[in-house]
Amino acid sequence: MPGATTEIARIIGAAAAGLDATAASYVIGVLYTATMPDRFRTQLGAYYTPPELCELLLDMATEAGVDWRSARVLDPACGGGVFLSAVARRMADKMGDCDAKTVLTNIVGRLCGFELDPFAAWMSQVFLEVTLDDLCRSAKMRLRSIVRVCDGLAQVPESHRFDLVVGNPPYGRVTLSRALRDVYRRSLFGHANLYGLFTDLALRFARPGGVIAYVTPTSFLAGKYFKSLRGLLGQEAPPVSMGFVEARKGVFADVLQETLLATYCRGGNPRAAHVHFIFPTLDGPIKTTTAGSFHLPKRPDQPWLIPRTQRQGELIRRVGASPYRLADYGYTVSTGPLVWNRHKESLRDVGGKRRYPVIWAESVRSDGEFEFRARKRNHQPYFEPKPNEKWVVTDFACVLLQRTTAKEQRRRLIAAELPASFIAEHRAVVVENHLNMVKPISGAPKVSPATVAELLNSEVVDQLFRCIGGSVAVSAYELEALPLPPPDALKEFERLVEQRGNRKMLAKAVERLYGNGAV
Repeated sequence: MPGATTEIARIIGAAAAGLDATAASYVIGVLYTATMPDRFRTQLGAYYTPPELCELLLDMATEAGVDWRSARVLDPACGGGVFLSAVARRMADKMGDCDAKTVLTNIVGRLCGFELDPFAAWMSQVFLEVTLDDLCRSAKMRLRSIVRVCDGLAQVPESHRFDLVVGNPPYGRVTLSRALRDVYRRSLFGHANLYGLFTDLALRFARPGGVIAYVTPTSFLAGKYFKSLRGLLGQEAPPVSMGFVEARKGVFADVLQETLLATYCRGGNPRAAHVHFIFPTLDGPIKTTTAGSFHLPKRPDQPWLIPRTQRQGELIRRVGASPYRLADYGYTVSTGPLVWNRHKESLRDVGGKRRYPVIWAESVRSDGEFEFRARKRNHQPYFEPKPNEKWVVTDFACVLLQRTTAKEQRRRLIAAELPASFIAEHRAVVVENHLNMVKPISGAPKVSPATVAELLNSEVVDQLFRCIGGSVAVSAYELEALPLPPPDALKEFERLVEQRGNRKMLAKAVERLYGNGAV
């Protein structure tokens, strides 16, 4: 077995020797993380950045104002060293008119990495040495250590801070010590996520006027648990540029989340941030397309409305400032209360006097119609609540909305009215938690449930939601942040809904409500 391991290492080393240092560090890093036990990898949040995206993010940092000839740069979670190697090469290229010893000394004084995993830190240092090997040979000196083995989150900024904080911080929820929770309290709302903490760290280590350039999931753009982080970024480091990676599979090993490359300016003035799409390709350079720009909301802790296409950019310019939300229509949003596998004993196959229909996600059809059905596995159609389960029962009309949809689907918002007639027939229902409930706050709302359902099912509102939703979850928080037309302006639309107007007529009516422009 030791002989076989040695042979595998020899083969990997020979293959890596044919690559440049940045590509080799990525490939070996991916191999390393693939051998980690799942629990350990999740704990570290270790997902390494493809070299092409690394270079693109550094180009974005250049456009944001980073001068590679003089900038001090920190990667606070440097992993296998992809960013450190690429930055060191750019620094060296910009100092081509200096002798090798001066260049090496300068790079060591300006480049720094933190890494919790000792082996990953060693890899980072090795690949830095490979990247700068020609300079080291010319200067006849060994590269001094640039990577510090430490918990980056526990480090305290020095007085001389960095012109650029860059990297792909670890992802995943984490339980903080009381001391660290106090340090990062300003950016926390509920549970802590590693990449949110490292974003806060970047703000602490960047100098005024400095740039932050990160690869992160898009979930912070709208998620409730990141509202404090959004508010902090809006106040201290407004975004300069954002690039959405247009592939959820095959870009980062074992990562299915939508990913974002972003730059921020520490202490900058809020301005229109540029938005573009990034299309990774199997062969050749990465392709990018422009999607327009966006401004932060007046309250930057609220979800950020960001166009994913040029046409969405036009839509946001028309309606982004609308102050009206579902609450102005008289509605709030919550998750269906029934978690079926916690209440298996109360599920029934047939109805009865004290039994109520279970409304599963399959009852909200893709065409926006409600149909009571329970055909899928484990979907029993009725529920007989025990005395302590009465809280799961719903006895009022509302709008039901599927909670999980992907950006690849034709529609992200799939809604249907739960009719009052169905409630009257069965006295009440039990809504399962794969559905959102858009329900009246109190009494009679200003807009009927049927009208709200049709509005949510419209192409325009679906496009607006795509400018907010950063994950497959259709969250109550994001739904409540959707900009809507004034409730008093819905008279004509509500009349068309009552008359059961066709989809084309309804779509045109919604376009008029949103400024008379088709999406």
